[in-house]
Amino acid sequence: MQDDAPQPDGKAQKAADAKDLHRAVREAGESELDRPAGALFWSGLAAGIAIHSSLIAEGALHAGLPEAPWRGLVASLGYPVGFLVVILGRMQLFTESTITAMLPLVTKPSAWALQRTLRLWGIVLVANLIGTALAAGMVAAGALGNAEIRESMVAVSVRILELGGWDTFVNAIPAGFLIAVVAWILPNGRTQAFWIILAITYVIAIAGFSHSIVGADEAFLLLFTGQVSVERAMFGLMLPAILGNLVGGAGLFTLLAHGQVQGEARE
Repeated sequence: MQDDAPQPDGKAQKAADAKDLHRAVREAGESELDRPAGALFWSGLAAGIAIHSSLIAEGALHAGLPEAPWRGLVASLGYPVGFLVVILGRMQLFTESTITAMLPLVTKPSAWALQRTLRLWGIVLVANLIGTALAAGMVAAGALGNAEIRESMVAVSVRILELGGWDTFVNAIPAGFLIAVVAWILPNGRTQAFWIILAITYVIAIAGFSHSIVGADEAFLLLFTGQVSVERAMFGLMLPAILGNLVGGAGLFTLLAHGQVQGEARE
């Protein structure tokens, strides 16, 4: 919109309120629920591969920085890269889909809405995991990056082994909540989308919160380089993070976001 465009009622420049945000996110979710399975899968696969750029960026920064107390803080600036690519590229990311798919369900509960929500989550999650496995496999095989960056990517990924299954689950709850926050506020801040995504995902990185898809990328890399067993990767790292993200995004944040407009959301 041009700066001199007529705005007779002044609403064009007014920030959306909670009800408007609820409607915008809910309508986006309804569109996702109606998408063909093939479209969801390929979009989710692209997102799984693209999110790997977070690990590449972190590994490259880690490799280029000296050993120092602030090394992790600076290297973590690479973490938002994959989210910027995926979210701004409108690819299907499992954690972002938790709130968008849940709002139609909690607004108008039905068996159809539940089935479509589970269908969306299942397709997108599987596609995301396949994408991360492909990307991590290429790194482990030496097809991506030089040896120094590959070693740094493994060094960055090893940090997830410091947490047991329960701690990973607990750490994944705030990550799911914060990614849901991104989906919630983007309709009100499209012109600042880059900075919103950068700030929130950087907080996830430096706080050490567990994100299921980035964590799966790291877990697959550790698996393919012989650092962990299949059982530990799947059930000790990936599954707890997936469940924690669901609790934080689809559970806690969705209930809070919907609760503040309950009684108005159907209008």
